[in-house]
Amino acid sequence: MCQFFNNSDKMPSSSSRPVIEWSTESVAEWMEEKGHSKYIELLCNQHNVDGKALLLLTEYDLRSPPLSIQVLGDVKRLGLDIRQLKMECRQALADKGYDPTTLLYIANSAIQNPHVFSSKAELDYYYSQRQYSSDTAPSEELHPLPHSSPSSEDGTVTALRPEIWKALIALAYLFVVTWITAFVMVIVHDRVPDMKKYPPLPDIFLDNVPHIPWAFHMCEWTGTLLLLIWLCVLLFHKYRFILLRRFFALSGTVFLLRCVTMLITSLSVPGTHLQCNPRNSDDNASGEDFDDGPGTETGLMDVLSKMQQAYIIWKGAGMSIQGVRTCGDYMFSGHTVALTMLNFFITEYTPRDIYLLHTFTWMMNCFGIFFILSGHEHYSIDVFIAFYITSRLFLYYHTLANNQSLMQRDTGRTRIWFPLFSFFESDVDGIVPNEYESPIVVLKQLFRLAKQMYKKAVLLFHSHYSNVMSETRINQTSSSIRRNKRKAQ
Repeated sequence: MCQFFNNSDKMPSSSSRPVIEWSTESVAEWMEEKGHSKYIELLCNQHNVDGKALLLLTEYDLRSPPLSIQVLGDVKRLGLDIRQLKMECRQALADKGYDPTTLLYIANSAIQNPHVFSSKAELDYYYSQRQYSSDTAPSEELHPLPHSSPSSEDGTVTALRPEIWKALIALAYLFVVTWITAFVMVIVHDRVPDMKKYPPLPDIFLDNVPHIPWAFHMCEWTGTLLLLIWLCVLLFHKYRFILLRRFFALSGTVFLLRCVTMLITSLSVPGTHLQCNPRNSDDNASGEDFDDGPGTETGLMDVLSKMQQAYIIWKGAGMSIQGVRTCGDYMFSGHTVALTMLNFFITEYTPRDIYLLHTFTWMMNCFGIFFILSGHEHYSIDVFIAFYITSRLFLYYHTLANNQSLMQRDTGRTRIWFPLFSFFESDVDGIVPNEYESPIVVLKQLFRLAKQMYKKAVLLFHSHYSNVMSETRINQTSSSIRRNKRKAQ
């Protein structure tokens, strides 16, 4: 805050407090010293203008009701003195974390938020741009601070748009990634190490816990239950499309990373109960010479065969309860990724006081991981890495999304390392609130949208039909004129 000491040119001698803490009496003393005593009754006594209100006054306020000062010279002189007072204390206000024009508290100190005003020259330029001119309206005065987020003081977003098209792009991204994952799973299945030559690796959990045949199926039913809970949250959440695009983007990114790890290293099968033999190669690979035609045809058939198997894996979501069996997709566990992602999204986008639901989802996550290991379908390191990567990526994403100033301080690097985040979260300026609405509201909105599209289509059709009919009438008229001329000749 601005601290002025006894200075007869700037301050009333009786006050040594910051201007923002002035009482109406201090404002009256300042006005008398500046030669505006005839307006003390109007500003201080009738309208209780204290230090904060004085710093917020503009020439527009002085000319407009309820003040309505009619003498232009007085308006200009008083407005000039007020602007001079603002200029004298603007740096001190910024150092304390206040916007010099709006007096909104934006940071604890300039040291904690150096990008509010990095230099006095930047502050002077910023403040000069925000100065209130006599011809502007109040709504044109306020502009966001440079490098600052437009979010509210408590971090909650100021406005949110559903941006359904972004959710559709995120869905397409996940769709492509799942297809890539399914195809990679077919490739790594052919590369699975020979169980006789490469026995299961030593593992603390697998070596000490007996194999439970039905455990892996239980893991998948646990994930299905978490998925149903998540769908219920989406059904009633007001900002469901933002949640959807975040879920699609994060899931797609983790599974794309999983594809890379599967291709880089092929681990041996974690349990002898698994039948993980590579697919039989074609019988024609016997060393005979083939022309380019048959060789090309064989390669094409092999790719089509892999695509068909990938489609089976993709259609069944890689779940054994859907009849899908895969091998070689270790390092790291896709089932753990799904369980952890669902758990974190449910706990993040439901009210904090629903402890029973959050405890239940965490238990489902932990039990699901236990079932994976009990079924000896993955090594312990697979599960650990999958949980760590999924949880860290979720937390990093939401930390940046909930604190946009962290991203704005280094926008270039964020766009390079987090391109999806920069694209999907460009219009989100804070924490997405957990607000809910009836699905009927969504149906009404969709119905209203469909009705508007129908009306536009009808208008376009009528417009096109009218143009066609007009052209037809013109052509007919021209033809009649030409015929009449020929007859007359």
